[in-house]
Amino acid sequence: MRDKSHPSQWKYESPEESGWHEVITPDNSACKLTWVYRLNLPKGKTHQVIKPDMELNGAVVAGKVVLLYGSNEYELDKCDSFFLPGGDKVQIKAHQDSVLFFGGSLNEGKGHFFTRKYDLSLPPGDIHQIHGQPPYKREVFMTLAQQDEASRLICGITVGEEGKWTSWPPHQHTKDLEEVYCFFDIPGPRAAFHYSSRKAGEFEHIHAVSTGDCVVIPEGYHPTCGMPGVKSTYFWIMAAHHPDSRRYDLAVNDPHFG
Repeated sequence: MRDKSHPSQWKYESPEESGWHEVITPDNSACKLTWVYRLNLPKGKTHQVIKPDMELNGAVVAGKVVLLYGSNEYELDKCDSFFLPGGDKVQIKAHQDSVLFFGGSLNEGKGHFFTRKYDLSLPPGDIHQIHGQPPYKREVFMTLAQQDEASRLICGITVGEEGKWTSWPPHQHTKDLEEVYCFFDIPGPRAAFHYSSRKAGEFEHIHAVSTGDCVVIPEGYHPTCGMPGVKSTYFWIMAAHHPDSRRYDLAVNDPHFG
């Protein structure tokens, strides 16, 4: 039986078969209020999404889809995203073979449906951010920023530089937020490496991760690094333990490295 509390058990492989898949839940992981779903939708197929008790942030990590929300259509390309409040429904149609990851958490009646185009030409600010400096410089694009109205979720896409670090210095936000990284654009056998530790100054476990792998971060420190030629690229999902901690500025650096 999986010891959900130990970092060696924090990696989950998401299914590649067509359809809607539940990947991570509070029942099968050490996370208490984060759900992760994967939708694999072949070209021309449709899928309806509705979760009455859960808010969702969905990101297209491969392909191209059209959303039907009410009487409106929205075209989403790779790395575009949308927010779906609890109880709302959306129909997704694939214009190409497509993959979407969804982060979910508790619905407390906050927020409204919106879509967001992935646009790295935006000047640095609330949505497009540049973090760190070489060798741990990375671009962060907020698919659901703390300035966006929502109940518990903050989500985004991080892209590191080839062979370099992301989420460095090692940091933790254990008392405020839990997190999941959903990796993409890293076709095997190439890999990035996700370091997990509940202890400052230590790396308890290292996971090799490629496209489709997800790593939960219920607590502790969690830097990543790409192998040579690999950009550590992932859709990240943070869920706040309390509405007041739905903030992006609560990380505490490891004093041994920060």
